[in-house]
Amino acid sequence: MTAEPNILTKLDAEGLSSKSISMWQTTLHRLFRRRSAVAGLIILGLLVLTAIFAPLIAPYDPTISMLDMDPPQRIKARTAPCIHLLGCPADQPQHLAGIDGNIRDQFSRLVYGARLSLMIGFSTVTFAIIIGTVLGALAGYFGGWIDNSIMRVMDVLLAFPSLLLAIAIVTVLGPGLINALLAIGIVSIPSYARVMRASVLSVREMDFVSATRSLGGSTYEILFKCILPNALTPLIVQGTLGIASAILDAAALSFLGLGAQPPTPEWGSMLGSERNQVFTAPHLVFYPGLAIMLTVLSFNLIGDGLRDALDPRLVHQSS
Repeated sequence: MTAEPNILTKLDAEGLSSKSISMWQTTLHRLFRRRSAVAGLIILGLLVLTAIFAPLIAPYDPTISMLDMDPPQRIKARTAPCIHLLGCPADQPQHLAGIDGNIRDQFSRLVYGARLSLMIGFSTVTFAIIIGTVLGALAGYFGGWIDNSIMRVMDVLLAFPSLLLAIAIVTVLGPGLINALLAIGIVSIPSYARVMRASVLSVREMDFVSATRSLGGSTYEILFKCILPNALTPLIVQGTLGIASAILDAAALSFLGLGAQPPTPEWGSMLGSERNQVFTAPHLVFYPGLAIMLTVLSFNLIGDGLRDALDPRLVHQSS
């Protein structure tokens, strides 16, 4: 008699596993059929390749001034780009995006900035998703005073504008990249907790959860093996869009001098340090802003594509 529930549970787990695999295969197929999502994946792929091969792409060290190199570089025009193919004299060193106010190669700093921006986006969202998933799952599954306690704290955090709350946290902790990452992660937790709570509330009433509970499944098995795998779909879309928001918030903090500190190559800090040259050397502001825009655009396009691919109603409407 004791063997039958175990056999049924194993069969149910295998069925759910094969169903989830086929669902993700179908989702990827739908995702690649959407041109906007494919465009976002191409842009993101180029950014990832740039970040991986930054030492090979960047012609100079992004943190060292041209005057401190061995031998020192002879700089005649301190801000204008110098591209040999476009007529720049061959006796001058080539600077594709010009040099900044500290006599550093702007193109090298842009290339290395891709590493930092992608790291900021993925690390902060991963931290926020882990904490938000646990809190939202506990609140949605147990309910009662646990639900009220967790969600009231989340409501308090949501009552403040995210960027202002991040600025306040960094002000208390002190400026720096690690503190900026922690602040952005903290202000992002409530949105993921609310999404996970709503998803758990809808999944926990389904028949397969009731069957697992009737077969004697423990709270851990029900919550983390049955409910969570089937409640992650909206969280994936939210996380993809959240990476774009995290990169923007990190750039804003660095622009204000609260994030990455000089000479770290970060697009927001590059904008902040060169903002006074927007009319005299607009390329020093244009290129970092363009890099931020392309990164945020890629994640937004991928997030929209995932939302459409995972929503059966939109799929039926498009077909």
